[in-house]
Amino acid sequence: MNRPTAIWEIQQRIAFYEDMKAYNQLYELLSDGLQRFTFSLVKSYEIAEEIVSDVFIKVWQIRDKLMEIENLKVYLYTIAKNFSLNYIAKNHKRSSVTLDKLDVEAMIEFRGPAELCISADLVRQIRQVIRQLPPQCKLIFQLIKEDGLKYKEVAHILDISPLTVRNQLAIAIRKVGEALPTYLQSGILLTGKFSQS
Repeated sequence: MNRPTAIWEIQQRIAFYEDMKAYNQLYELLSDGLQRFTFSLVKSYEIAEEIVSDVFIKVWQIRDKLMEIENLKVYLYTIAKNFSLNYIAKNHKRSSVTLDKLDVEAMIEFRGPAELCISADLVRQIRQVIRQLPPQCKLIFQLIKEDGLKYKEVAHILDISPLTVRNQLAIAIRKVGEALPTYLQSGILLTGKFSQS
C-alpha cells in the first residue's frame, strides 16, 4: 500500500471510528518528518517535540472534520509551520515572522546505501553547502528530498508558488552539485536523494 493511500485510510478510521490505533499509526508515519521540519525552524529538539505533539492534539480535536481535509500530510506540515512561527514570534518578541527572515537549520540525514558509502569529509562538505543556502531554499530542499513531499505540497505548506519551489530546489541541487567532486556529479549521488523529482 502506498503512503498517500495509507494516510487516507488512517484518516478515515480516525474520523469515522475515533480509532486510537489509527491515530498512533498516523503519528508513527509522520512524526519524524514533522519533527525534523519543526526543528529546522525553532532549533530546539524539546520545542519541536512539543509543537509536533500539539499538531497531533489538534488532529484529534478536529477528528470529526478530518474528512474535509484533502491532503492530511500537507495540512499537518502547514499546522507545524504555523505553530513554529507563532512560537518564534511569541518567544523572540517579534510581531511577525516570515520564513525568509529565519535562520533555518537544515536537518538532512544520509541514510541510503549511496549516502553511507561517501566519506565523512564529503558529508561535511554537503552539509556545509546546505547550511549556506538561503532559509527558504533549505526548507524546500529538506521537504522535497528528505520528507518526500511534492512540489505542489511544499508550495501549499510554505504559501508560495510551485514554480518558486522548483526554482529554489534547482538552486539547492546546483549548489550541492558544485560542491561535489567531479566523479560524483556523474551520477552516484545525483541519482539518489539529490536528484530532481
